Amino acid sequence: MSTTQSPILVINNGSSSLKFSVFNPKSETVLSSGLAERIGTEQGYLKLSDLEKVKHEEKLPLADHRSALIRVIEILSKNGRFDCKAIGHRVAHGGEYFREPELVTDAVIEKIEGLAALAPLHNPANALGIRVAADLFGGKPQVAVFDTAFHQTLPPYAFHYTIPYEYYEKYRIRRYGFHGTSHHYVTLEAARRLGKPYDHLQFISAHLGNGGRIMPSFEGRHSAT
Repeated sequence: MSTTQSPILVINNGSSSLKFSVFNPKSETVLSSGLAERIGTEQGYLKLSDLEKVKHEEKLPLADHRSALIRVIEILSKNGRFDCKAIGHRVAHGGEYFREPELVTDAVIEKIEGLAALAPLHNPANALGIRVAADLFGGKPQVAVFDTAFHQTLPPYAFHYTIPYEYYEKYRIRRYGFHGTSHHYVTLEAARRLGKPYDHLQFISAHLGNGGRIMPSFEGRHSAT
């Protein structure tokens, strides 16, 4: 690779999509990014900007996640074999088990798959992305970052619903909070721009998109609505 010898590849595997970015770990600049959508259908397609900022767009009829990622790597390798220092994965649901990013092991993958009942459209796809990346970049460290981890400071009185307690005991039904990676980033950035210590500030953070989340943050304690 001509741009950098040790980039970091970040993958967000959805049920029918694959988003990725390649980062320079020193400058934290984005070197390449793209999106494959409608994976598994006749209308599958890929859009990306490669390491030389050249835009690519092509159809991927009936591609699966593995073939979509392989195609991404082929395009990134046009001027030499693409390699990376590490791979990061956004994982939708960490249940009550994951409060911080985790170095991926077989046990971590199995736990992510075991939480599929709480995120049936996302966690199986997230685990699949980790397994595919392990096959394609064998030996490279992988880290899972959980959308729910940021909200794990919620106290029991805030995360329990007004439903029979047995539903929590049997099925772990509770308020978890989502889009934690987004809330964490925007509140850190707000503190940086204000020039004040993060833990001394209070925020109301809104994540707006296809869904919406509002998250008050008080001196490092987080709640989700």
